[in-house]
Amino acid sequence: MFALDFISLLLSKNAPRQAETSMSPYLKQIAPLGSLNADVVNPPPKPESAMKDIASVSRGWRLQNFNSASSKLLKAASRLETEVASETRYWNEVLAVKNKGWKVCRLPRERQALGVQYGFLEATPVFRDRGLASLRRSEDGSLILDKGLIPSGARFVRVRVKQGSRIISGTRPFANNSTDAESIEHRILQARDSVFEEELFHELVREARSMASSGVTTRQNLIQVPASEDLEILLDLVDADENLDSDEDSTATDKLLANGLAHSLRILLSFAHRQNLRRRTQIPPPLTSKRRTTPEYHLLRPALAYFQHLAQLRQLESFLREIFGVLRSSGLDIPELTTKTFTNGPPLPSISSETPLETLIRKFLTPIESVLRGNLFTPDSFFSITIRTNLSAPPFGTYYDVSFNFPSFSDVKSPGRVALRDEVEAAITHILLLDLVSRISSHEWPSENNDSDGTKTWDAIYPQLGELLLCGSDPETHKKMKVALSRHELSVSTFLVRGIDGVGRGIHELRSSNAQTHTWNSSASIDSPNKHSSVMDFINAERTGRPASQTD
Repeated sequence: MFALDFISLLLSKNAPRQAETSMSPYLKQIAPLGSLNADVVNPPPKPESAMKDIASVSRGWRLQNFNSASSKLLKAASRLETEVASETRYWNEVLAVKNKGWKVCRLPRERQALGVQYGFLEATPVFRDRGLASLRRSEDGSLILDKGLIPSGARFVRVRVKQGSRIISGTRPFANNSTDAESIEHRILQARDSVFEEELFHELVREARSMASSGVTTRQNLIQVPASEDLEILLDLVDADENLDSDEDSTATDKLLANGLAHSLRILLSFAHRQNLRRRTQIPPPLTSKRRTTPEYHLLRPALAYFQHLAQLRQLESFLREIFGVLRSSGLDIPELTTKTFTNGPPLPSISSETPLETLIRKFLTPIESVLRGNLFTPDSFFSITIRTNLSAPPFGTYYDVSFNFPSFSDVKSPGRVALRDEVEAAITHILLLDLVSRISSHEWPSENNDSDGTKTWDAIYPQLGELLLCGSDPETHKKMKVALSRHELSVSTFLVRGIDGVGRGIHELRSSNAQTHTWNSSASIDSPNKHSSVMDFINAERTGRPASQTD
């Protein structure tokens, strides 16, 4: 027991916990742990061979440690040199990106990383956040553009023009002037164009959904815009490297229409960004409990208004050309029609900070206006048609403002604003009929020698119905003439009227035995006239009772 306590107390100097387990309770009470120690006194000398071995081993360990330290230092120097070259290349490329005009900043959620802002700060929040990409460093120090959710390939909004069931024209992606497709500048430009095109299509879809009343439809990745009766515009978002349809058979006009519409959509989206910036820099409106909605950009509305206005204008011009052609074919000298297309509406309120380019683009969003003006037979008489198309603010659509200046019939009032083109055509046909009746009734007919009927004139009794009366000495010989005018033909017929006074509608209206109904249509022209006399010769013949001279 004494030997065990002795060894346990000796070991308690270096391993107290292990030695304590073998000590007796009495020893623990009288001797603290570690109070006994042992040491070698006057060790025996080591032999010379052992000393040489110890020195050789020590020298070997030192040499090995020196070689290991040298190798680590060389590796660290090489790694540091590579890191310096990589960092130098990285920062040189970052500086080159900044010198190109791109905004370089820290990432909001990763402050130790840099990013480039290639998107548009005035875009909607979804696309504004996607317009920031991190600039990562590869192993060799080159920049890696981490675009996140943006697809690797380029995309663009394709505009196609469809006539009937055939695609007559389509746009292609814009060519990039960069010679190096792998350069960081090319990749940033491609990312910027892609996010811009995706935002453009997103805004087009938003606007198209609110224009369903105008015939605009959306089907998955396709927007269909009716331009006219047989013309339709197709918009879709496709990849730039997709196999696109060939447009070799397209005419220059078709290509100009598609490319012009594509450019106008992009210009209007950039203008909307500029307007967002102007609103953001102004004093904000007072806070309200109602949430302010973000209105759709007007991108499709100006284009659709242009197509709709152009279609209505061409149809109205076609109507006027046809009805004027009918009058010219009857031998009447009609003045030329004056057309003033796409005139500026009311002057826009001026903005001091607005550039001339913004002022010009803002005119695209105003109502489109065209004016058609034509003179009449009666002196100082004319008619005017103002066509206005507006799809940006109510009243939506195309409406007409028809005005007359017709002194011969002062009771005829201008219809003013008209919503339907058929009503405009009916009003113009009616005023031309009144003008023709006024000319017939006020015409000075030539008198021949010994002509007892030289003083007879046609009196307009019902000008609104195109009816004139030629009074005779006997009420049974009163002759009535009816003039009918349409866009396709002019017809004049005469009847004998048997009545009490010969003015009102007689009990019996019989066709004159020595007259025929003559018709002039628009198919006749100066080169191929109608096969009968002019309308004035026919009317004069009915007045005098002599047959009119026939023309070849």
